[in-house]
Amino acid sequence: MSFNYLKKMPSPEEIKEMLPVPEKVQQLKLQRDKEVADIITGKDDRFLCIIGPCSADNEDAVCEYISKLSRVAEDIKDKVLVVPRIYTNKPRTTGSGYKGIASQPDPNEAPDMLAGLIAMRKMHIRAMTESELTAADEMLYPENWGYVDDLLSYVAIGARSVEDQHHRLTVSGFDVASGMKNPTSGDFSVMLNSVYAAQHPHHFTFSGYEVTTTGNPLAHTILRGAVSKHGNSTQNYHYEDLIRLHNMYEEMDLVNPACIIDANHSNSNKQFKEQIRIVKEVMHNRNHSNEIKKLVKGVMIESYLVEGCQPISENQTYGQSITDPCLGWEDTRHLLYTIAERN
Repeated sequence: MSFNYLKKMPSPEEIKEMLPVPEKVQQLKLQRDKEVADIITGKDDRFLCIIGPCSADNEDAVCEYISKLSRVAEDIKDKVLVVPRIYTNKPRTTGSGYKGIASQPDPNEAPDMLAGLIAMRKMHIRAMTESELTAADEMLYPENWGYVDDLLSYVAIGARSVEDQHHRLTVSGFDVASGMKNPTSGDFSVMLNSVYAAQHPHHFTFSGYEVTTTGNPLAHTILRGAVSKHGNSTQNYHYEDLIRLHNMYEEMDLVNPACIIDANHSNSNKQFKEQIRIVKEVMHNRNHSNEIKKLVKGVMIESYLVEGCQPISENQTYGQSITDPCLGWEDTRHLLYTIAERN
């Protein structure tokens, strides 16, 4: 056989029973879900900032970062809604390398999926409890939704997944804001078709069941830049790109036109300090154009305690990314206050 079945995984219900979300935090999540939804639908004119490490690799460091973030979030809450990134699955272009804490709770040891699920839930619950902020994660594996649906206030579908039918149909059953990234080619039509699919009802199989969904009106776009056929990064956060996206939205049968700008990845060519300039340009364009102001609801920023990134080793720098390079804390703090001032 091609598959070697190692062990049967517990069901989402069994994992939730083992690591339940405290009732107080459940109520917090409902409130935060509504706040994010109100920004996406235009009922709330605050700006959404989805911010945090490229990958949440260490519970203590991630929770320390989010506790710092929560203090700034409180200061700017009238202008900005801060949603921390707790990204527990890391997509890999070639399929090799660290795939996130949900697969590999210790980056220096072999993968352990059950230990990863437990580590992922423990980290999310601790962060929610200590910071009173509910988080965003990327839905790399649609079948994992049941393990995290009581934790997340925002879901992203990545550039390599957005063309996948199963991802699109699964998002149609989510009850939280869900961003569909442009594919690595940068094609806006593919991205918008994905939003269309996610916003409409479907009938399919999921987690061993025949299911129907009602559609997710909170599905929207994320611009993350593109990679040309020659491997060069191209950007799509500029004024002309946003006007083009606005016009394409107008031509489609979509509700709640909304876009989040991913300031890293191909938009910055992974030059992490460029995120500061990119976010400032986005804020300028929103203030220059009513169409862009209505369309662009927020930004994604990769940041951590220590700037840059490092290879996986036995002696890792605490709070520094082991995947893509991130802004450090002081730059992050200054940038958040700048966003609030310009919104």
